[in-house]
Amino acid sequence: MGIDPGTNYMGYGVLEVDGRTLRSVVLGDIDLHKLTDPYAKLRYIFERVGALIDEYRPREVALESPFFGENVQSMLKLGRAQGVAMAAALSRNLPVTEYAPSRIKQSITGRGSAAKEQVAAIVCRTLSVERPLRRLDATDGMAVALCHYFTVSNPLQAAMGDDRVKGLGGGKKAASKNGSQSWEQFLQRHPEREIKTPGTDR
Repeated sequence: MGIDPGTNYMGYGVLEVDGRTLRSVVLGDIDLHKLTDPYAKLRYIFERVGALIDEYRPREVALESPFFGENVQSMLKLGRAQGVAMAAALSRNLPVTEYAPSRIKQSITGRGSAAKEQVAAIVCRTLSVERPLRRLDATDGMAVALCHYFTVSNPLQAAMGDDRVKGLGGGKKAASKNGSQSWEQFLQRHPEREIKTPGTDR
């Protein structure tokens, strides 16, 4: 399960892995923008994330780590939201791993500065999800799940570098004998992850 923390919308995605076959189980977002009490918002995040875990029973949870910006208050609120979502997973004894935003984008598109629209396009194409979705928060959440899967099992890990934030609760670190495989070779096997210029992937 991947989670993209937010204070207005929190995106999530549950990914099913069957051998080399990937399937989107659910894509969605938790709507928080109508809650004005910040503590009620945190409680709702904990309850909803917990309910999603109980319903879909993921084996692991991955979250996007808060980015560092100039607005300290926004960072604080985002960090609280992420921490509460993390606590919901840890309270159910699930392994939790964090990934930096640029790491997630790089894992999905090959470029750490990719636009959210490009991430969404590749996520949808990879998992055969029909577009458009209501918001990009849902595909952002699934991108976190895909990033975790690629990091744990992808032979590109050694070539791209493992800059994960240290996992919590027993998260595994991937190892692969094919770590030297190039990006070009990987694209030949996974053409859905080829980077296209904006506007050509719709």
